[in-house]
Amino acid sequence: MTPPSFDERFRADLDQLLSWRRDVRRFRRDPVPRPLLAEVLRLAQLSPSVGNSQPWRFVEVASPAMRAVVKANFADCNAAALAQQSPTRAALYARLKLEGLDAAPAQLAVFCDHGGKQGHGLGAMTMPETLDYSVAAMIAVMWLAARARGLGLGWVSILDPARLAVEIGAPASYKFIAYLCLGWPVEEHEAPELERAGWQERTPLGQYILHV
Repeated sequence: MTPPSFDERFRADLDQLLSWRRDVRRFRRDPVPRPLLAEVLRLAQLSPSVGNSQPWRFVEVASPAMRAVVKANFADCNAAALAQQSPTRAALYARLKLEGLDAAPAQLAVFCDHGGKQGHGLGAMTMPETLDYSVAAMIAVMWLAARARGLGLGWVSILDPARLAVEIGAPASYKFIAYLCLGWPVEEHEAPELERAGWQERTPLGQYILHV
């Protein structure tokens, strides 16, 4: 099979896609068509995984009752996080938009199945955490696939993972990795929201490279 040729135009478009892939917290309430959501998830399956294990598991959170449970989990954790901020940071933290739970039309809890047999333990026997890394890599692919189709994705991390796993009723072998909000962005930005809000600037690459 002849591999495709990724020309300069494609590379420029890919660079733009990477630049415009933002964590979205402000969503329109328009529903995401089911075929489009299925397409994004299908593309996410192309992500590499340790031992070809595909350990990711999705729980679609659609009912108002369960979404209220997730929202309460977030509210408790967010209040605790606010209490830990320094006096100079607390006011800014309180003003940040940190999640899209109220408006995002599609919401997915993503788990890593540590009890799966696929992959036969290849790689994961010595480094079991690579199962979790595989799920994180899949989410990155999903993020780009969604953004290329005009969708925004937000990763809600201010949650109690053990509590959420119990609340959702996940099997014991499932480890909670991410809660994803998916939908149409209210606004488009190239810069991350936390950068625009003055929370944290990006750091030049050179400060992250060590030489041994």
